[in-house]
Amino acid sequence: MAAAVRTTCAYCGVGCGIRATVTGPRAVTIAGDPEHPANFGRLCSKGTHLGETVGLEGRLLSPMIGEQPAGWDEALNLVAGKMRDCIAQHGPDSVAFYVSGQLLTEDYYAANKLLKGFVGTANIDTNSRLCMASAVAAHNRTFGEDVVPCSYSDLEEADLVLLVGSNTAWCHPVIWQGIEKARETRGTKIVVIDPRRTETAEQADLHVQVAPDGDVALFNALLREMQRRGLAGEAAWDGLDCDPGVAADAFARLADMVAAHPRMVTLFSMGANQSVGGTDKGNAIVNLHLATGRISTPGAGPFSMTGQPNAMGGREVGGLANTLACHLGFSDAERADVASFWQTDRLCGGPGLKAVDLFRAVHDGRVKFLWVMATNPAVSMPDAGFVREALARCETLVVSDVIADTDTARLAHVRLPALAWGEKDGTVTNSERRISRQRALFTAPGEARADWAIVADVAQRLGHGDAFAWHNAAAVFREYAAMTGLAPRHGKVLDLTALADVSDAEYEALDPVQWGGRHPLAGRAGAKLVPVAPTVRTVDPAFPLRLNTGRYRDQWHTMTRTGLSPRLSQHRREPLLEIHPRDAAQAGLVDGGLGRVFTPHGAATFRVAVSEGQRRGEIFVPMHWTDAMAGEGRSNRLVAPNVDPVSGQPAFKNGAARVEPVLPDWRAFLICEDAPAPQGLLWWTRSRVEGGWLSELAGEGMVDVDALLPEGRRLEVADAGRGMRRIVVLGEDNAVRAALYVTRSGQLPARDWIAGQLGLGGAAPQELLAARPATPAPDRGPIVCVCHGVGTKAILAAAGAGACSVAAVGAATAAGTNCGSCRPAIARLLADIVQPATEVAA
Repeated sequence: MAAAVRTTCAYCGVGCGIRATVTGPRAVTIAGDPEHPANFGRLCSKGTHLGETVGLEGRLLSPMIGEQPAGWDEALNLVAGKMRDCIAQHGPDSVAFYVSGQLLTEDYYAANKLLKGFVGTANIDTNSRLCMASAVAAHNRTFGEDVVPCSYSDLEEADLVLLVGSNTAWCHPVIWQGIEKARETRGTKIVVIDPRRTETAEQADLHVQVAPDGDVALFNALLREMQRRGLAGEAAWDGLDCDPGVAADAFARLADMVAAHPRMVTLFSMGANQSVGGTDKGNAIVNLHLATGRISTPGAGPFSMTGQPNAMGGREVGGLANTLACHLGFSDAERADVASFWQTDRLCGGPGLKAVDLFRAVHDGRVKFLWVMATNPAVSMPDAGFVREALARCETLVVSDVIADTDTARLAHVRLPALAWGEKDGTVTNSERRISRQRALFTAPGEARADWAIVADVAQRLGHGDAFAWHNAAAVFREYAAMTGLAPRHGKVLDLTALADVSDAEYEALDPVQWGGRHPLAGRAGAKLVPVAPTVRTVDPAFPLRLNTGRYRDQWHTMTRTGLSPRLSQHRREPLLEIHPRDAAQAGLVDGGLGRVFTPHGAATFRVAVSEGQRRGEIFVPMHWTDAMAGEGRSNRLVAPNVDPVSGQPAFKNGAARVEPVLPDWRAFLICEDAPAPQGLLWWTRSRVEGGWLSELAGEGMVDVDALLPEGRRLEVADAGRGMRRIVVLGEDNAVRAALYVTRSGQLPARDWIAGQLGLGGAAPQELLAARPATPAPDRGPIVCVCHGVGTKAILAAAGAGACSVAAVGAATAAGTNCGSCRPAIARLLADIVQPATEVAA
């Protein structure tokens, strides 16, 4: 058996270590690395099931010019030629890159060096602009540098953890496990500050249900209250004396907890960052910690959690348009040092276009050449319809990606095949500034290549080959590490010069290393309070609801990776519109029906999920679905291109919206070996199952069966009693290729057993026509624990047998014993059992 390879997870900014054991040509078993200091062996559901996503399905395996395969020389000559012509005719600022936290640090460094150092424009921005830019701006305003001042160990040593705009149990499950451990071992109190009653909020000691964009008022009021109690230094500015904006009893409890627990960490994430006041929110949080002295000591500090695996690494090397590499800015002295290090006379003169403005420049023709790397802006950007128009107008659009068919790649003139996780070799930096290695498990498939190498080859064709003459990723890393020696000259903490001389063998064996240490700002002067004031948002009566967008537990970004996993697809197979029962009733929406969300920028349809966890007047939809996975449910059609004035980060939270019901003539679902892409329907989505795909469908008029079903022998029944039509399609071997269930007024059968019959012969076709097995199989109920495949029925059975706690359920069923992200759901099921029993006893 092959030896385990130590590598790093492909997903969120926690940066979990993995031990991966290759078991076949494209097969691997995944386990947490017990020696990695980010996770000590723990993994979330996404990391646990990475092995389901390493196949070659859907991969881009050769360069493509239009729809025609091409050789690398032809493709790169075309890319370099288009860049050269564009620069010659329209100047350097007519060229732009849009990159990603999915890139490794070496990839990021190469792209940043080429564009800023040798093309001469700073028009390179990253999808980290969409998630972390406001935290970056807040850090820079307070500390003079983008540096997170604490570490994961502080979360486990805190007596109080405030979670602001973070559904931690879902979005950073390994961090949540650490917080849970602190609660168990030291009695740490947990407060969630969030408009939604999320799964994390349900498990907190206190949920402060702040209004959207109410964070600044709340933290200003907290700071003033700590001053009144003699626990904070003197500070005053307009807006500090303000209404906290939450119920008086909730604020009093929060203030008492903050006052009683000086070992306090405030962890904030996308719910705080993704707003028009995101930078002010970050500074309001940091102000409280500075004024109370709760920073740079064990168990205390403001902690920004990054969303992507290498958002931090990208920030280090200048992936954002408003910075140079190594946390440097654009002062004359900083520019001179960078130009000297890179030995260039073409260094850009100042900041470039941030993401929203960059795509506006593409749309109006100022940017004529755009290279998109490892991201999908046609889906992920706000006002995505406008962004698609921009991409379609772009004179030259180059896309480097691992997937052949993404919403952005469909518009590309040139597509370049990049390496995926499991093939890449390089480094990433996690949320606590810890650099870890991603190591290759497989040889490069097809003609796929490393992103840094692709960039270097283009640089060579542009005449800059000597500056990009790296022979491997280690050489790129050494250059970057040496360049960080510039940062201390300008008062920065970032310094990796101790790694600048690592040999190839030392780089290969590199253990995780944290730059700046546990508390990088300890003993450093210069941090300052930044006055911030609450803002007031007006309400448009035509759009009376407030729209929030965010992540699901088991999916990642636009699902190009997680969407290939049958297990990860079980938790949420469709994009849901979550809405309070009263708002749903007022709008005529019913649970399980379809609802359409309208904003001033677009419309999209979702399955309705009525939820008491939503505040009145607010709705929530997920961010993950794309045109490749659905005909509807694309949330960023709805989001306005409004940005934070300091950071340029778009506001994916607190948009204006209204809803109305969608009433189809018929509803259906389809299981099929091949991935369908129906046309002309009111609604369709698809999700991965073992052996194929499960699609939910709804439409008007007649059902075009021929358009939905593949070729093959058809068996069909019409069940008038249940108002249902059932069709099974068999292949030449009489195995099930597809099955379609259609109704106009009845109830459709449960999906899980039916989906499991794909590829089967024997009795399967007849059982599918009956919509039930001849011998009933155990009903697991909806899957709760994806890691161990445990459904609701097993958890309820364990509870009925005496397992009355989450830990006891875990001991009986294994549910919740891996990543822990399902523990809130288990706790809710137990509460539903205990509460009715208590009421009966009373």
